[in-house]
Amino acid sequence: MKRRTLGAAAAASALTAIAGPVLAQIKPDSTSAWPARPVRLLVGFPAGSSPDVAARALADALATALGQAMIVDNKAGASGNIAAQQVAQAKDDHTLGVVINGNLTTAKTLNPKLPFDPATDFTLLSLLVSAPLVLVAPASSPSGAAFFASATQNGDKWNYGSVGNGSVGHLGMELLKSKVKGLNPVHIPFKGNPEVVTALISRDIQMALVPPGLVMPHIKSGKLQAIGLSTGRSALVPDVPSLTEVGVRDFNLEVWAALVGPATLSKAAQDRLNAEVHRVMRTEATRQRLFIQGWQAVGTSPEGLRSRVKEEAAVMGRVISQAGIKLD
Repeated sequence: MKRRTLGAAAAASALTAIAGPVLAQIKPDSTSAWPARPVRLLVGFPAGSSPDVAARALADALATALGQAMIVDNKAGASGNIAAQQVAQAKDDHTLGVVINGNLTTAKTLNPKLPFDPATDFTLLSLLVSAPLVLVAPASSPSGAAFFASATQNGDKWNYGSVGNGSVGHLGMELLKSKVKGLNPVHIPFKGNPEVVTALISRDIQMALVPPGLVMPHIKSGKLQAIGLSTGRSALVPDVPSLTEVGVRDFNLEVWAALVGPATLSKAAQDRLNAEVHRVMRTEATRQRLFIQGWQAVGTSPEGLRSRVKEEAAVMGRVISQAGIKLD
């Protein structure tokens, strides 16, 4: 009987020794050793776009920090909402997304039938990068405060361009109209910012809010002029004044990109990402790479991102309601 007991104990010990590693392999997401495999980083815009270059800078830095490959996967369409939906519906710990303002702040307001809810279907991780917009006009337009005097006199005879209904350029201009009495240019949507820039140069439209990286070469060549930035002065474009400096009060707007995961993202993944993203976004190499590409590195805590989303959603929700904006 004693021999049988010892034999059974030995067998149980052997099974435990075998089962331990097996269990560790089949439940990697529940351990602190996250990530257990390559991480997919979804981006809702084409390769080479502003959100994409931010995602790739983050991916390169995080791959080294995490010791796993970061695979950038471009799923362009619906202003980034196709990729955002895939992140929201992911059921694993190794799918993340880089999203823009609208995916988190206005998508549901603009489209109540959106197949995901930004308020409940994401784990907010970090506000990664931000940049101002620049109000641009044809080179022959008046400058500074005189531009707004001329614009208000012309009312709806003037037009402004954006990349479509609900875009940050569209909502930003409607917000600007609410800040400048008598400003009432008509919205003309285009397929993309290059078409907006072409229309400005040809004077088919009289103004637009666009990322500075797209228009600074044309401003420097004299084809366009910068009226002012949608934020205070920015190191990205130090020679451009703020709109506040030319008489617009209480106007502040940025374009930004954030890192999110599905709502089911494990605490182990969240903790590791919070620590590493905060660190890599403060390295000189990452900051310089982003700066050259037109972004200011930020790298907030989840609480910082949550605060930004809440504040901007409230402002833009009022703009959408007051202007009666609907998707095409």
